[in-house]
Amino acid sequence: MSANCLFCKIAAKQIPSKIVYEDPDLFAFEDINPQAPTHILICPRKHFKSLAHAAPEDQAILGKLQLVAAQLARERNLLDGYRTVLNSGEGAGQTVFHLHLHLLGGRHFRWPPG
Repeated sequence: MSANCLFCKIAAKQIPSKIVYEDPDLFAFEDINPQAPTHILICPRKHFKSLAHAAPEDQAILGKLQLVAAQLARERNLLDGYRTVLNSGEGAGQTVFHLHLHLLGGRHFRWPPG
């Protein structure tokens, strides 16, 4: 846990949020600025700034992020499709520097993304 990290504080329940999933490795919550009808952030409890800071020993948790995204998408009946996004670094649009996966669904998405 990083003392100044917003998402670490959410994981520790120091900041209120709408938690929709949690287990010993991950937690997920509704984005406060949703970009789609479903917009959930899925985070590892282990703090690392971005994907660029992940190591080979993080392989299992990185895979679990995607599997939990698929589970949450099924639970929300996102049958027409959904998107997962993992921004890494400022240039990619990352604004909170705790690795997190966006699960977006409930609307049609275009390609290429912004």
